[in-house]
Amino acid sequence: MGQPTAWWRSAVIYQVYVRSFADGDGDGTGDLAGVRAGLPYLAELGVDALWFNPWYLSPMKDGGYDVADYRAIDPAFGTLAEAEKLIAEARELGIRTVVDIVPNHVSDQHPSFRAALEAGPGSPERELFHFRPGRGEHGELPPNDWPSQFVGSAEPVWTRLPDGDWYLHLFTPEQPDLNWAHPAVRQEHEDILRFWFERGVAGVRIDSAALLAKDPALPDLADGPDPHPFVDRDELHDIYRSWRAIADEYDGVFVGEVWLPDTERFTRYLRPDELHTAFNFSFLTCPWDPGRLRTSIDTTLAEHAPVGAPATWVLCNHDITRTVTRYGRTDTGFDFAAKAFGTPADLALGTRRARAAALLSLALPGAVYVYQGEELGLPEADIPRDRIQDPMHFRSGGTDPGRDGCRVPLPWVAGAPYAGFGSQREPWLPQPADWASYAVDRQRADPASMLSLYREAIRIRPVLGDGPLTWLPAPEGVLAFARAERSLCVVNLADAPADLPAHTRLLLASGPLDPRGRLPKDTAVWLQG
Repeated sequence: MGQPTAWWRSAVIYQVYVRSFADGDGDGTGDLAGVRAGLPYLAELGVDALWFNPWYLSPMKDGGYDVADYRAIDPAFGTLAEAEKLIAEARELGIRTVVDIVPNHVSDQHPSFRAALEAGPGSPERELFHFRPGRGEHGELPPNDWPSQFVGSAEPVWTRLPDGDWYLHLFTPEQPDLNWAHPAVRQEHEDILRFWFERGVAGVRIDSAALLAKDPALPDLADGPDPHPFVDRDELHDIYRSWRAIADEYDGVFVGEVWLPDTERFTRYLRPDELHTAFNFSFLTCPWDPGRLRTSIDTTLAEHAPVGAPATWVLCNHDITRTVTRYGRTDTGFDFAAKAFGTPADLALGTRRARAAALLSLALPGAVYVYQGEELGLPEADIPRDRIQDPMHFRSGGTDPGRDGCRVPLPWVAGAPYAGFGSQREPWLPQPADWASYAVDRQRADPASMLSLYREAIRIRPVLGDGPLTWLPAPEGVLAFARAERSLCVVNLADAPADLPAHTRLLLASGPLDPRGRLPKDTAVWLQG
């Protein structure tokens, strides 16, 4: 379908969490009408593509990652016709669309799972999932000892039905795992891919991409970690090769959510006949530390080089504590297991570091993902406990604050109700009292705002070139590298101001230089050499 392009190798991709982007019909929930109205803003920001979190029909037990119908848009967001219009309108502005596929599981309201429940034990319908009898004298014990994939949750991954069968769900009971050894499951997902590629999407993000395949015996995890019974199994690669063949028909692109500590195993997913790209969780969770950041960058580039895949860089997403807050804490890294209520943060410090990190990430070779609101410098919001909706909070017994703090509806107009989100009533998550101070209309008019920094960085980013990264000599605590023959990025993480290398022009700075023209701590610049 036309000459293939490699736009994805260096794209700036904006992550849209539809529920919180903009509310077009005033009901308190963001929707496709709100996104369509915001397309000029996104074009003005300069992004190349939009990645949408799941917008499909869903009971919303896990923020839409419990899908009841992959070919229908949830009514809270709009209709399939609106999605098609959005894809087309964005493309007219030069913005591509990436949709989210959740292949590990479906909603317990999905027709296939409802049919399996009705059909009973031993039925063909149940073969599409993982139904098993229990252990113990009366089948009262779960079939195995697998842990939940919600960090901090001690709840079992098996639920027993009145007919005695148990079914597997690595996440919530409302998200039964599919049996990817069954050819009908594979065929259905291949059809889903074609369905969305036919509607003009440019790419697909694959949720929990390393979890699909399970050991058919479903053995206890204690039997041994290698090979793992449900993580990174070799059978996955045949699945993704068949998907790649479909994507190639449409010049489509895949990005995988692949959390793996083993570099060699991770790289296998990026072979030329499998996925195009994968998220870079090393950089995402890395603390604001010069040595750790340089190691993460070097490791990322090294592991992608053998397969010729581009790296991806991201500071935050819909699951991760927002950058401004995280970088303002004593521990600037991220670990799901370490999340806790009441962790203090210096937001002025975090904002200064987040501005520098924006220039760092946008200067690196590869593609960059920007989670909505990062360009506004939004902090993590403290959600009142009685308003938390994230199942991660409830499955932790109430100790984990959950992920709602980074999902609060965006502020658009400072003087409007609910900061211009568009709602006639309070949005689905409450906005903090100071949310209007981050509003788009205020930041548009301020050349020193976070929004202005992101817009300018994205606008001039092509001047950095598409060459490899070359580290330059620099004082301890300073990261300095060249991207093209005469383009440099310098980030100061040291305690003292740093002298800039020789240059002919200052292209962009995350903050002002000191009176002697030196780079202050927690500041970054782009230079023309």
